[in-house]
Amino acid sequence: MHQDALGLTLTTQSAAAARAFDHAVEGYLSYRADGMQRLAALLDADPECGMAHVLKGTFAMLSYKQAAVPIAQQAAAEAARHLCGATARERAHLAALQAWIGQEPEHATAIWEQILRDYPLDVVAFRLSHFVQFWLGRPGGMLASVQAVLPHWNEELPGYTAVLGCLCFANEECGHYTEAEEAGRTAIARTPGDLWAAHGVAHVMEMQGRRGEGLLWLEQLAPNWQGSNNLSHHLWWHAAMFQLERGDDAAVLRLYDGQFRDLASPLTEGMPDLYIDVQNAASMLWRLALHGVDVGDRWTELADKAEARIGDCLSAFTLPHWMMALAATGRWDAAQRLLGAMRDFAQGGAQGPGSQPRLVRDVALPVTEAVLLHARGEHARAVAAMRPVLSAMHRLGGSHAQQDVLEQVFLDAAMRGGLHDDARLLLERVAGRHPVPPSRRTGYAGAARAVGF
Repeated sequence: MHQDALGLTLTTQSAAAARAFDHAVEGYLSYRADGMQRLAALLDADPECGMAHVLKGTFAMLSYKQAAVPIAQQAAAEAARHLCGATARERAHLAALQAWIGQEPEHATAIWEQILRDYPLDVVAFRLSHFVQFWLGRPGGMLASVQAVLPHWNEELPGYTAVLGCLCFANEECGHYTEAEEAGRTAIARTPGDLWAAHGVAHVMEMQGRRGEGLLWLEQLAPNWQGSNNLSHHLWWHAAMFQLERGDDAAVLRLYDGQFRDLASPLTEGMPDLYIDVQNAASMLWRLALHGVDVGDRWTELADKAEARIGDCLSAFTLPHWMMALAATGRWDAAQRLLGAMRDFAQGGAQGPGSQPRLVRDVALPVTEAVLLHARGEHARAVAAMRPVLSAMHRLGGSHAQQDVLEQVFLDAAMRGGLHDDARLLLERVAGRHPVPPSRRTGYAGAARAVGF
């Protein structure tokens, strides 16, 4: 037996494996692009380390891609073989992975949270709970989790900066902007290359309309992002969002082509259909098109990938983004196949325990259908499809900034359909949550003027 860097027992006979485990975890926490190489080194050091196989399965599930599920299943089976005599904590990690594979992310989160009650320094359980709760639309759970473990941490412990970054983002998503910014800036002062903290502070600035300051924040930190994974793309997407609000559409397109959707970059070539990159790209092209900007043929490669992923429903929030690409390129047959595959997936969970099929059925399906109806000019039907689930859309996951594009689908459909009461309904919803009034926000200002809001 050995211990990891935080003093938790790791079932392995190899000291080298324990060090490799710490290296793999550090790479995960800091969003390094060499995460799979670090994992491979861990497995080479001890192929019988159960937690190494748990990490392998976890990394597969983090891709939110159906094709990766068999990899996760095989890793979980290998972990089970090697964890028979391991600690209860390590076996609980396996149970969480198995629940996630079984389309029960809520149950996986509950297991991670139980681990944290017993072992508040288990940074893997902490970070996975934070991540999955985000994609379940549970900012309150994210904040409760970090507040529960924080008293057990101090700045001398490895991983402390990552905890501060999570404190920042959880507070931001809960609307506690002062606390969020303080935590994020503290993290950046300690570790200038911490992407999650940079991301959390960028969110604060977006929510407060601090566009110039947000651009400067990201541009000054960008030199520290060398060697990072695709989260750096999302940070450049935030820069483009600031430029969009400033009305500089040309700058948005430059960032699209040169930063967050650079098709020639090694990161994009390595994972050309990664869910977060697809969300970045599709949501930005949709916003630009809404403003009358000619985006050329940029939709085509996204639509090609959307067709290839029909039937993959692991990322509920990505599904309406796939539909945006199909609809923008007039691929109506493929759009219907996407909806049909979503219905099939939802039906498969109608009698079973999996929560993911229910989420697709109850929320993702009507929202995705509304995107298609909007694109086909059936605006009243789009509003009717989406109206009942407006209060549930947060369950798809995504931040306020990411959910914004779905709210704009509803608003634009309402305005084009002459449904001004529905437009006011949406404007009242976003005005109640976003500190910047609709009259100062691109995508909302025109509607606010038209309906006298």
